[in-house]
Amino acid sequence: MVHRIVIYLKNFDWVLFASVLLLIFFGLVEIYSIALSQENQDFLNFNKQLIFTLAGLVVLFIFAFLDYFNWRSFSRYIYIFGLVLLIGVLIFGETIRGTRGWFYLGPLSIQPVEFIKFVLIIFLARYFSDVSIKLNPAKHLLISGVGVLVFIILVLLQPDFGSAVILFLLWVAMLVVAGFKLKYLAVVGLIVIMVMGSGWAFFFAPYQKQRLVTYLNPSFDPLDQSYNITQAIIAIGAGGLVGRGVGFGSQSQLKFLPEAQNDFIFAVIAEELGFLGTGLILLFFAILLYRLLKSLKAINNDFGIFFIIGGLALIFIEMFINIGMNIGLLPVIGISLPFVSYGGSAMITSLMLIGVAESIIIRSKLKY
Repeated sequence: MVHRIVIYLKNFDWVLFASVLLLIFFGLVEIYSIALSQENQDFLNFNKQLIFTLAGLVVLFIFAFLDYFNWRSFSRYIYIFGLVLLIGVLIFGETIRGTRGWFYLGPLSIQPVEFIKFVLIIFLARYFSDVSIKLNPAKHLLISGVGVLVFIILVLLQPDFGSAVILFLLWVAMLVVAGFKLKYLAVVGLIVIMVMGSGWAFFFAPYQKQRLVTYLNPSFDPLDQSYNITQAIIAIGAGGLVGRGVGFGSQSQLKFLPEAQNDFIFAVIAEELGFLGTGLILLFFAILLYRLLKSLKAINNDFGIFFIIGGLALIFIEMFINIGMNIGLLPVIGISLPFVSYGGSAMITSLMLIGVAESIIIRSKLKY
């Protein structure tokens, strides 16, 4: 047993792990910095994030040493468990800022939709590794689409538009990797346009419409609907080359920047650590994504390949959207920055992904 653990540790991708740890470190530093501006300074959020991070790192190593093929074998049951979670949170969940998406366990809150991202990657990796797209692409587009659509509908019922977008984009990314031709992707795009048009006319809440209007015209209502984006851009511009220093960012410390530890933590990093700090964040993400991409060369089974690509796509999509929100490139849809933003469920899910990825990498090196 000890000998096997030693072998696994030798084949563990420590560069990938180090990039994750450095991203987590930056996040914890800034969450601590934001806590300094609180009146009571009890550092509750920092302490909770630290606990979730330590728990997530334990899960990462457990998953790294487990046989990742177990996820493939139990994918159907995992999918059903995901459905139960989403239905359960609609019935028994707590409502926060108009969204019924959390379970409360004492002082801790669990957001099931974060784990659904992990479940969806397993579902899609299992499905696309089992079928030949060339034989009947329309059938496989429909079946995989229905599997994803069920999750998206349940998430929209919370309602959590941002997470629904992530699930959809994750499916599209997997379609591209699976080899669907452009005409099928065009059909998906056309359906999305029709759904968005119908949603604007019949389903979108006023605040969702206002966010889209704000995105198209950032100067619209700068003291209300455009306030978040405006303050984030001010924070990023104020940081300069090396920033104002940890704990000295006026936008976050004086609470001008809403959701500083969640959606807009990138702006906090830019203000307090400057271009240098944000450059390091981007560098660590680049190393993380590169190591995942590089690992694909040695993987000898389709499930492992699709899982790695799914995890890579999820991290990239969330990173791109979050940073895009912070700099005014994309509308604000409530997406956190992986490994950096405050959020226990998101942290554990991200570390679960890295754990399974490490399991795949280890066994590919051992020719398993």
